[in-house]
Amino acid sequence: MTREEFRKLMNSGIILLDGATGTNLQKRGMPVGVCPEEWILNHREILIDLQKEYVESGSNILYAPTFSGNRIKLEEYGLADKIEYMNRELVKLSKEAAGGKAYVAGDLTMTGEQLYPLGTLTFEELVDIYKEQISYMLMEGVDLFVVETMMSLSECRAALLAVKEICDLPVMISLTFAEDLRTLYGTDPATAIIVLQSMGADAVGVNCSTGPEQMADIVALMKKVATVPIIAKPNAGLPQLHGDETVFDMGADEFASGVKHLVECGASIVGGCCGTTPDHIKALNDILKEVRPLPISDIKIRALTSERKTLEIDLDGRLLIVGERINPTGKKALQEELRQGKLDIVNSMAVEQKENGADILDINMGMNGIDEKEMLLKVVHEMIRISDLPLCMDSSYSDVIEEALRIYPGRALINSISLEKGKMERLIPIAKKYGAMFILLPVSETGLPKDIEEKKQIIRTIVEEALKVGLSREDIVVDGLVNTIGANKMAAFETLETIRFCKEDLGVATIVGLSNISFGLPDRQFINSTFLAFAIKEGLTMAIANPSQDLLMNTAYAADLLMNKEAADLRYINKVTSKQTVITSKKEDKQSVKKEENHPIYDSVIKGNRNNIVDLVKNSLEEGARPSDIIDDILIPAINEVGNLFDKQIYFLPQLISSAEAMKTAIEYLEPLLEQGEAKKKIGSIVIATVSGDIHDIGKNLVVLMLKNYGFEVIDLGKDVSTDLIIETAKEKDADIIALSALMTTTMVEMKTVVKRAKEEGLKAKIIIGGAVITQSYADEIGANGYAKDAGDTIKIAKKLLNVLD
Repeated sequence: MTREEFRKLMNSGIILLDGATGTNLQKRGMPVGVCPEEWILNHREILIDLQKEYVESGSNILYAPTFSGNRIKLEEYGLADKIEYMNRELVKLSKEAAGGKAYVAGDLTMTGEQLYPLGTLTFEELVDIYKEQISYMLMEGVDLFVVETMMSLSECRAALLAVKEICDLPVMISLTFAEDLRTLYGTDPATAIIVLQSMGADAVGVNCSTGPEQMADIVALMKKVATVPIIAKPNAGLPQLHGDETVFDMGADEFASGVKHLVECGASIVGGCCGTTPDHIKALNDILKEVRPLPISDIKIRALTSERKTLEIDLDGRLLIVGERINPTGKKALQEELRQGKLDIVNSMAVEQKENGADILDINMGMNGIDEKEMLLKVVHEMIRISDLPLCMDSSYSDVIEEALRIYPGRALINSISLEKGKMERLIPIAKKYGAMFILLPVSETGLPKDIEEKKQIIRTIVEEALKVGLSREDIVVDGLVNTIGANKMAAFETLETIRFCKEDLGVATIVGLSNISFGLPDRQFINSTFLAFAIKEGLTMAIANPSQDLLMNTAYAADLLMNKEAADLRYINKVTSKQTVITSKKEDKQSVKKEENHPIYDSVIKGNRNNIVDLVKNSLEEGARPSDIIDDILIPAINEVGNLFDKQIYFLPQLISSAEAMKTAIEYLEPLLEQGEAKKKIGSIVIATVSGDIHDIGKNLVVLMLKNYGFEVIDLGKDVSTDLIIETAKEKDADIIALSALMTTTMVEMKTVVKRAKEEGLKAKIIIGGAVITQSYADEIGANGYAKDAGDTIKIAKKLLNVLD
């Protein structure tokens, strides 16, 4: 299937996908805990019969049962050496079932390993893992690919790039969102679709986690910014336990009615996930026969994103500030730190610029004495972790920019593309491939334009080349190219005319570097701020500036106010009435550590900076602090605050993990130094495991880390752990708590078995359960003592069950 054929199919009306595979195979005899792919190959007719039923029910596209057929997943079952055979045979089965009446999609999903810097798996390793699986499916002639049940935007990007670098088949991507309408890693629906459609995904949407009703808001949010079809593949309601079987509570007709509402919200590719059967798809086919999907918008979105936040750019909206500070030029302290491989100043600059009003962070690592590419990648990884502002990748080298764009889980801005030799030819395709916006710098091989007309011609030339490769005007931000007024008395007029021309004649955004206008003149801030007000009047979209300069920032807010831009009055009032709080440090008693939020150790935990936390702990010890005081008065309050930020959705999984790792590093250093009588008695012992048949452990691993940080003795049994081993270990360790995790509806029933066995054996251990598919009602139903929705919740419940006071 070509991408053009896919678009024609989408334009023909609503497209029906298939329903669940795993839950239906279990009903037809597949045991919990086996490798599904291997079991299918040993029971081929069962899969073929199921998929034939889907085709007869109206499915236009079947998902080949290659869901966990990547090398990492198969290694869990000792089957990695059979990866080619299994993927090829599984595609063959679906092709046979389709019988030419439906398309077959090669199915990809998460590996279960976390990407660097949260884990050890690099982005390129992940791309190669996906490419390997994709190559085998291509051998058997899959029609398209689907990347489904994704929780990480980075992993979505890796899978999308893997497909696009091997073939030109269509790619559909669907993510799974929690009740807060964000993925596990904090990505919202709009951000997800903006990033993936800009990189060339042919359809984007949502699957699993919820029934149709709970999915409506997600689809609606995507539809507002979508320029590709939206996928909706909900579960048949919520899982319920009937006896020893997990069932879903939504019948076929009710399900079909719910999915019809999703079509009304904007979905045009629909099917079913967990609990849905051929009957659900048939009912869906029947109810949608006369329904037409909403039209797919051709209005391109002008926006940048991080992994967790979208910044929409409005030509008539408020001025946006690109923070310029993370650049070593003229900054000796930063240069020296970068040569040492440290990023403390970079991190501080990122935080301070956001606090002072920056909307975007420009990242430039061009200096002597370091590997620019290596350092830029290191900084990008750090920014992904600590900041939710979109990034502007700034380098003179196209390969450096490409490597940074490749790993960045958002939609970045390239700084910049000009008519200098080879630059446009190299960078415009890179912008297209990675879905980036770019700054157009109106400079040619001969240097600066001699006059305003030459400047306009350069701008037109680059715009036309961008449009030829499929980029749009919404992807372009033109640099007004500010010259110094001291050398060219018309410099301000020429820049202002460039801004007007770009906005009014070309319909593209603009940006300026303000400081050039005043070069060589005294009291430059007055010239800069006045010029900025003029530029805003002409329609300037962005300015590269230092957001800590109050005069400049206040001028921008005042100009927006005078231009009657939306909410400018409140922004101005909040800006000029805010006071910078000055915190002074008093000399501390050498025998204690004051519990204060500006302590550098506290700050390192909050910011997740584990690189220098041991040095900070050593300094505090040398000043006379006791190890126990550092733990009680700094580390524990800091991790509590991280938990609060997580609860408020200010922090998400990456920050939570980073902060927990920083605290762990500090505690591991301090524990051997605790004096006799100072060493803490463990709060309680907890046996924790992902239940039998489930090989997902990202959430469980975070819970382990947090529990240890709070002083619990944790016995981590890993993933896919048998009930017998859980019970035996709880007995042996005289555990106070058993904590169980499950991500899949097909394995959650095992939790009931553990609860039942624990009661039969008379264990004293209380049981806490959690995981993506688990609910409070399920915990009540199976008799668990507590349900934890996340790591922070686990701490609270464990303390409550053990009567531990904060």
